[in-house]
Amino acid sequence: MFSRKEFKNGVIIFLGIGLYFLLMEVLGLADQLYLRFFNIFIVLYGASRTIKDNYAEGNYEYMNNFMASILTCVVGVVLSVFGLMVYIHARGGEEYLSSLSDGFIFAGGKARINEYCIGLLFEGIASSLVGSLLLMQYWHGKIPKKEHYTDV
Repeated sequence: MFSRKEFKNGVIIFLGIGLYFLLMEVLGLADQLYLRFFNIFIVLYGASRTIKDNYAEGNYEYMNNFMASILTCVVGVVLSVFGLMVYIHARGGEEYLSSLSDGFIFAGGKARINEYCIGLLFEGIASSLVGSLLLMQYWHGKIPKKEHYTDV
């Protein structure tokens, strides 16, 4: 079930998130918590591309598209979290991590790099599930009428 389009769109998610956060860092906005939530639009864009590609190929099966969307998001999230882990280590490790927003995931206490990245991984996958479900509801309304009914 894993195809090139899920991987390609997952890489697009990874590149989009990476560029977005690097741009925020360059502009000095990396500490603004509310701006971090806009990355969901990048994830939804990549997942929507996968569903759109499937629809263009004539694949209107709800669960297949839902799973393809989730898989696309998971690829993007895993690559992004791994990229963040590498970036944190390159920028100084635990010291740089302490400059990131403490209240983002872990209220109270200092998280280590692995804990922070695992928390982001779970958060990213959970939001990917919700986002994929919302996208499927949107795209389900885009099925051509002739595909809704099959000849019996």
